[in-house]
Amino acid sequence: MARPGAERIRRRVNATVHGGALDLGRYDHPAGDPGLFGPGSVVWRVHGDFPGMFTGGIAALLLQSLHPLAIAGVDQHSDFRRDPVGRLNRTAGFVSVTSFGSTEAAEAALARVRHIHEYVRGTAPDGRGYAAGDPALLRWVHVAETACFLTGHQRYSRTPLTPGECDEYFRRVAVVAERLGATGIPASTAEVRAYLRLVRPELVRSEAAAQAVDFLRGFSGAVGDGAERAVMRALTNGATDLLPDWAARMLDVRRPAPLRILLDRPVVRGLGAVFRYGCEPSAVFLAATARAHGRRTGGSPG
Repeated sequence: MARPGAERIRRRVNATVHGGALDLGRYDHPAGDPGLFGPGSVVWRVHGDFPGMFTGGIAALLLQSLHPLAIAGVDQHSDFRRDPVGRLNRTAGFVSVTSFGSTEAAEAALARVRHIHEYVRGTAPDGRGYAAGDPALLRWVHVAETACFLTGHQRYSRTPLTPGECDEYFRRVAVVAERLGATGIPASTAEVRAYLRLVRPELVRSEAAAQAVDFLRGFSGAVGDGAERAVMRALTNGATDLLPDWAARMLDVRRPAPLRILLDRPVVRGLGAVFRYGCEPSAVFLAATARAHGRRTGGSPG
């Protein structure tokens, strides 16, 4: 049955998230390959639900900015200010292919990032040296990202994970960070909380972090038409609501509780229903599922 407007929603979401880089060839073969995780995994459940992933992704960038060495690397080596949509496309592509792609495609993406990390090194404003391949720095980036992804899923998905499934998510998704070179990855909700408590004394709202926050909160002005910019503003507000209270205070992004509860969360849930109407099942999910079950799909990206 035709769904009026669904294809238009799908095209606009894909253009914003993937740009022109959605290559289903990385997902639809070889037949029988489950990839790094496989159908039915908690990683597929979390990473396959757009509202939680998009808001969680923005929240992760905000949280990551509090680490002075991590933000120094972004500030000195990234082109996010010049090409924010391109940066979004590349980040989304990496998460998508390592989550749903074939084993070969996922390993190729991991190898590309490891290669890039060899050149991302320098000196932070506080005089300390940093390197993107530092296992401890990789651990921070991974934990901040996956904690925010899971918080977004638990807030906005139709089927939140049980406590045991949350632990399984952290245990399973750790493989991505480990293959990038991280060590000591927290493998449960309790371990993630303990790690965040341990690392908090190292975090600070540096000038680079403040600039990154201002940029991310103004990112909506860099995309699409008025409707798309309004959607991005709503999703960004939803993202700041996912941050731990202490992080939101440090970044000075906390909105009043009545506004978050009565406006931001309902709006994101409403947008989530629109995204699901237009984008589910996604072409990536269909191709990956068919591949894992021994079939190969055809057709164009969508």
